[in-house]
Amino acid sequence: MPRAGLTTDRLVRAGAELADEVGFDQVTVSALARRFDVKVASLYSHLKNSQDLKTRIALLALEELADRAADALAGRAGKEALAAYADVYRAYAREHPGRYAAARLPLDAETAAGSAGVRHAQMTRAILRGYGLTEPDETHAVRLLGSVFHGYVSLELAGGFRHSAPDSQETWAWVLDRLDTLLRDLTAS
Repeated sequence: MPRAGLTTDRLVRAGAELADEVGFDQVTVSALARRFDVKVASLYSHLKNSQDLKTRIALLALEELADRAADALAGRAGKEALAAYADVYRAYAREHPGRYAAARLPLDAETAAGSAGVRHAQMTRAILRGYGLTEPDETHAVRLLGSVFHGYVSLELAGGFRHSAPDSQETWAWVLDRLDTLLRDLTAS
């Protein structure tokens, strides 16, 4: 019988908070049980195992990120949409580093198809259609943007760029300007 007050949603949210505090790799059912001061066995009526917990945290992170991105993109196009989208990812990673790492968890095809990851792909492609890209350039550009955003954010979270000039915000703006120029040039050629 489930312990009073413990729900799957509450456990997943607590797991997400734990991920932000100690790192996504450190999140386990055992660590979560310690947080609630309960026996591990009492969590198994809500979660299958640590992988199930991590998958659920990943799905939560993808949903939170998609909601923020959708809000940021509303009414924007072109460079303004590109920058808003990129800034959401960067801000989310800074605010929730463990959840951001969770959003990178490889999901099986069925889980991925039902996740907010689909919304991320749709939003990215909508931004790129604003640049007039067609296939295969659109798919190449989706991969380029994901690589640049994730690479920059990962380096920044790891402490890169901290001790050199110009500051990372200036470089971030420069990167987004160059991406915008590249995307516009693709449609001009």
